[in-house]
Amino acid sequence: MLFSYKASDVSGRPVNGSIDALNVEVAIDGLHRRGFTISTIVPAGNKSFFQRDLAFWKRISSKDIVILSRQVSTLFEAQVSALRIFRLLAIEVDHPILRQVLIAVSDDLQGGSSISKALSKHPEAFSNFYVSMVRSGEEAGKLDQVFGYLADYLERTYEVTAKAKNALVYPVFVIFTFVGVMVLMFTTVIPSISTILTESGQAIPIYTRIVLGISFFFVDYGWLLLIFVIVAGIFAWRFSKTPNGRYTLSELKIKIPYIGNLYRKLYLSRIADNMHTQLASAIPIIRALEVTGEVVDNAVFENALAVAAEEVKGGSSIADAFAKSPVIPGIIIQMIKVGEESGELGKILETMARFYRREVSNAVDTLVSLIEPALIIMLGLGVGFLLASVLMPIYSIAGAA
Repeated sequence: MLFSYKASDVSGRPVNGSIDALNVEVAIDGLHRRGFTISTIVPAGNKSFFQRDLAFWKRISSKDIVILSRQVSTLFEAQVSALRIFRLLAIEVDHPILRQVLIAVSDDLQGGSSISKALSKHPEAFSNFYVSMVRSGEEAGKLDQVFGYLADYLERTYEVTAKAKNALVYPVFVIFTFVGVMVLMFTTVIPSISTILTESGQAIPIYTRIVLGISFFFVDYGWLLLIFVIVAGIFAWRFSKTPNGRYTLSELKIKIPYIGNLYRKLYLSRIADNMHTQLASAIPIIRALEVTGEVVDNAVFENALAVAAEEVKGGSSIADAFAKSPVIPGIIIQMIKVGEESGELGKILETMARFYRREVSNAVDTLVSLIEPALIIMLGLGVGFLLASVLMPIYSIAGAA
């Protein structure tokens, strides 16, 4: 059980952290043996709603782990002990949640735990891939190299993912702006003008009657539409958390025209880079496939990697195992086959990872260059049609008068 504590060390300096123990008595005894004077100690799960909410908004990002890995690698190269490294970083890091994690890791290391075992207790910060890499570094005695590999890999992944996400920020902003402007006009502007049109007694064009009907619906039943959207959103969110829902959403992601192609390249880049990094750290290929499936973040590719791992366990080659999955492109299968035959699988995967990173970058640039003018035109046409539908009859009324 994990306990959070506030204490002071032998020199009187305040110390905050967490300790894993069977019960509170064992936790207190362990802290006393370290020379700590305890002021408070509570189970780590006993947090207020505000604290939990604050922790959510301050969750550890990929960028934090990239910086941490680079610092750990540098300190290992300087021959600093593992316990000293995590103690130093716990003092220096600004992120409050990550600081608590590093303090807990330091406590575990002081208690005799291995680094990989201490990190595995904090999945909110360190993925299975990360822990597996560290474990392989411990077994090979190359922790400095492994943390360097991790920093390089996470930095590449962060850059590619961030670029893909940032490319979608502008379109989403424009779409929300468009919807907001339309709703505002339908609920405030058009109802005010509709009185003039209906009282004029003149025939109203069909397109104007459609616009007025939509406006009346928003004014009279807009709250029902809002409730429906909220309920549908909640159901969609809950469905996405189920295995079937997650698989359906993952499948939809890679089937959307053009955007799906971008997602496929992103996942393939992640798979190739992840496997290359693990093979460079001497992790067995079956374990590399399993861990890659856990971190690829798409249920369709996760299923393909799980099937491939089972096939390889049964004696199949990686290329033959991947050939049974429709989501793995033929070029990757052929390149992996060449890598297996030549004994250069790691280099082949590195080349494929580089290729798909460039493809993702080019696809993002092309998407942004196409979608920006298209959205601006759509926004202009929508607002223009709306205004024309209302203003044209008013001009007719004014001309008749």
